[in-house]
Amino acid sequence: MASLAALAPRVTPMSVAARWRAPTAICIHGAGGGGWEWAIWQRVFGAQGWNVLAPDLMPAQDGLERTGIEDYVAQVTAWCAASPSAPVLIGASLGGLLALLCAPRVAPAALVLINPLPPASLRERAAARDYPDIVAWGRARSLDGTRRAMPDADDAACLFAFRRWRDESGAVLRAAAAGVPAAAPLCPLLVVASELDHDVPPAASRALAQHLGGSFSLLPGASHVGPLLGRCANGAARAALAWCEQVLCDKV
Repeated sequence: MASLAALAPRVTPMSVAARWRAPTAICIHGAGGGGWEWAIWQRVFGAQGWNVLAPDLMPAQDGLERTGIEDYVAQVTAWCAASPSAPVLIGASLGGLLALLCAPRVAPAALVLINPLPPASLRERAAARDYPDIVAWGRARSLDGTRRAMPDADDAACLFAFRRWRDESGAVLRAAAAGVPAAAPLCPLLVVASELDHDVPPAASRALAQHLGGSFSLLPGASHVGPLLGRCANGAARAALAWCEQVLCDKV
């Protein structure tokens, strides 16, 4: 096990931007969130010449209650198809699982999975979660609940997130909880885990990295959403950027 900083190789800040024309990172948010979760990562990567896309996952045409995980996979696949070069896929939580599911279809340059929901091969059998067709995380949100979910974030970040949580598809969450088969990617892989993640235990993320032959890093004191919205988010993004730049340089 290594810290994220230790995994970050020594590269000059603009090495990739100088050798690649505007490398692309596509960031995939988690359940109940949106592209807004990636504001810090967009700023960090963008400052080094990267093109960073963080779209919102959208409900299917028939509505959120009829949205399945394949609808989200299709959206991410379309984002990648529109990229001028093979993108780096960066996914958090549900977004990490989606990135892994899309990898065989889009051949990304690299994958960065942050507290990813584990695929079927590593999903522990547990009592099934009986999610309703629409999980009212947006309508039922509260500032106190947001603070409990983000103990490593400041008040401004908690307020920012509280105003933006959204409802989620129960079918998507039921599928993820049951376990979705995913093939091992053929590109470099980094799995980042939060030490205090109660949704995806760090041991599950470590097992995923080992199973897929990727690198693994643990963020001390971080919550499930801490790498994106907590006090460690800027440092986590910088270290992930350095890892991405190194693997892209190795491809040149």
